Amino acid sequence: MRDDLIDQVTDLVREVARTIVLPRWRHLGTSEVREKSPGDLVTIADQESERALTAGLTALLPGSTVVGEEAVAADPAVLDRVGDGGAVWIVDPVDGTNNFAAGKSPFAVMVALLRDGEPAAGWILDVAGDRMTVAEAGSGAYLDGVRLKTRGDDPGAGALTGSISRNYFPDELRTGIDENASRLGRVTGGHHCAGYEYPSVATDEQQFAVFWRILPWDHTPGALILREAGGAVLHLDGSAYLPTDSQRGLLIAANHDIWHTVRGTLLP
Repeated sequence: MRDDLIDQVTDLVREVARTIVLPRWRHLGTSEVREKSPGDLVTIADQESERALTAGLTALLPGSTVVGEEAVAADPAVLDRVGDGGAVWIVDPVDGTNNFAAGKSPFAVMVALLRDGEPAAGWILDVAGDRMTVAEAGSGAYLDGVRLKTRGDDPGAGALTGSISRNYFPDELRTGIDENASRLGRVTGGHHCAGYEYPSVATDEQQFAVFWRILPWDHTPGALILREAGGAVLHLDGSAYLPTDSQRGLLIAANHDIWHTVRGTLLP
């Protein structure tokens, strides 16, 4: 990767968050928020952030293309570009939009770069917390410049803390998971922001997270960051996560031993 690209994208993400996203937080008018689908909000900050990121990223890497959440909402065919060759940017202009629209945190700005379909770099900015997590494939993951390394032990199911984002699970699967979740130490409903969950696992604030709906802008940046820090990002059947996946169900964990403990506890 070009030596200065990591820093340039980091600066771009911070600038967009500072000038577009943060000024709208707790200052949205009623006409600046709408539903894309039931329970799924979009705000003027999402739209303006994605436009600015798209312009900035393609200027930094001429010939690259962008797959952004709002562009896909407007034209679902844009999603097909994730599998294209060459350089493709994946953009989530405001992750955790429902939190953002409610004046709550966390929410994040997330970007990933794919090279011929493979994640090459990822960026997550926790906007309200002002924490930047960055990873480059093969070069590690860093939180505000400090290298991240996930915990290496497995303390056992009863000592694990994590989150389960239950919203989209099929009823039968949700029921089984809910019945077994009590065997884990502490389980929350999540922060409604994948851009918060992934760094939280990498820093040992929690040891796992479970998702059902999988969209590339929600998971590609964090998946690379967590893997580069030493964590596990696998589907519930144990197969590796890929940005092009449409398969549902994803379990992320601080390491592979914890992944197997959580998987075996929730879905014995």
